[in-house]
Amino acid sequence: MATRHSADSTAPPMCVVALLKRERARALVRAAFPRRRAHVHAAKSAADVEEYLIKELVDVVIIDGGAGDDAQRLIARAEEFPSLPFVLITTLLPADAPLVARAADAGVADILVEGVDDSVARELVLRRAFSSRFERALSQPPAMLHLETPLQIAVWQSVVRRAGRPVRTDQLAKELSVSREHLSRSFAVGQAPTLKRVIDLVRVLAAAELSKNAGYDVRDVAQVLGFASSSHLSSTTQRLVGARASSLSRLRAVDLLERFGQAAFGDPAAS
Repeated sequence: MATRHSADSTAPPMCVVALLKRERARALVRAAFPRRRAHVHAAKSAADVEEYLIKELVDVVIIDGGAGDDAQRLIARAEEFPSLPFVLITTLLPADAPLVARAADAGVADILVEGVDDSVARELVLRRAFSSRFERALSQPPAMLHLETPLQIAVWQSVVRRAGRPVRTDQLAKELSVSREHLSRSFAVGQAPTLKRVIDLVRVLAAAELSKNAGYDVRDVAQVLGFASSSHLSSTTQRLVGARASSLSRLRAVDLLERFGQAAFGDPAAS
């Protein structure tokens, strides 16, 4: 049975939304993010980028400093999305200095300099991408979940790599080369929660992180994470951690895990 998987073997490709006007900027992004490693959505305008942000889970927004007013508009919105890094591509010519200064003040996560950062662009962006940071923060299951077997740990890591995106039991079983029945039966052993509760917990943790972005409301968070509706997100949150979805922005991951543990301890069906 395969119980060890690299991040690249099961993780969905990184979602990059890029507003690129100059060929030099497009070439940098093409080299840094080949198709097999990332889904790069080429936006035609700032409005396109804003539409992508509320349609699916975006890992990073890349802005060509040569995009004129559209670049200015997106830079001004960067502080509304602290969990989703906005990255500026610039030449750092003297004429670009005011734009770079505004980007720094607005909370742009990083600045890539053409001809200087080309070879390390992917590494710099990947380090800040939403999915990457989410995976690092939850690389090992919290002790209170009692996920201790190799299978349980492999499942946890596979779910976390999706950063809150929906996943089915049969998908996980296929990745781990086991049957769906074996996975469901072998996961919830000892004091461990059921697989469904663990998947839902990770999705609520992702929703909480996204809710801290002022540019999102509950409906937006539900949409980008693939919940059927904001009501579905709210009912899931209430069931797992006894809180409303509207309060997620004020709760830390440790708070949510504590609430989940309290609910599981008081509900025999949860373990």
